[in-house]
Amino acid sequence: MALYALGDLHLSFQTDKSMDRFGAVWKDHEKKIEQNVCERVREEDTLVLTGDHSWGRKLSECEEDLAFIERLPGRKILLRGNHDMFWSVNKTAALNARYQGKLFFLQNNFAVYENYALVGTKGYTFEGPFYFNVHQEIICWDQEKEKQAKKLIQREAHRLELSIQAAMQAGFHHFIMFLHYPPTSILEDRSLLTDIAEKYGVEQVIYSHCHGEARFHDSLLGEHRGIQYSLVSGDYLDFCPLKLL
Repeated sequence: MALYALGDLHLSFQTDKSMDRFGAVWKDHEKKIEQNVCERVREEDTLVLTGDHSWGRKLSECEEDLAFIERLPGRKILLRGNHDMFWSVNKTAALNARYQGKLFFLQNNFAVYENYALVGTKGYTFEGPFYFNVHQEIICWDQEKEKQAKKLIQREAHRLELSIQAAMQAGFHHFIMFLHYPPTSILEDRSLLTDIAEKYGVEQVIYSHCHGEARFHDSLLGEHRGIQYSLVSGDYLDFCPLKLL
């Protein structure tokens, strides 16, 4: 058995939201997802999808997108993204009941892969506006929006700890952490979310949301303070799931 991750599928089988305008990598990206996942992931494997699954705003507008995900090989675990309007936190239990045996929705709970607990939350990070000088160096930023972002990060940190603590109560001591947003802003080399990862001895932190060459290095990549950080945005990986274990 293997564990894979991929983010930002941005499916739109029931909505008029083509991703083609965002560059050649998005051309027929649904076909690339299907081909790449089917070539790599086996039925006994686990695939974690780190948010932004569908452009549908209501569940009825996402059914074909979720059916596409269902048909992919392996056990599928879904995390909330900022565009997943069909899924609010209080709907997680209902979604898990509806898709039992087909999809698992990760929020305020955990999933299991061998002796690992797979924990996570949508997360959040401050994304500006930032203001630059002629050398493209950040000289200041919108402090009111930063203040609001910090409130949202605290909320997501609480949800992340709920996920970890639920796993600990079940007897798990090894964790892989999934976020939709990157764990740090471009101003940081650590954050409340990375501090939680270090506090609980998380081995890997997996995130997405960063799109385009200019954004791929906005947050941590590689090993930092004993934790492996990986970006799995679809366009970063050309829609090839990353093997984690």
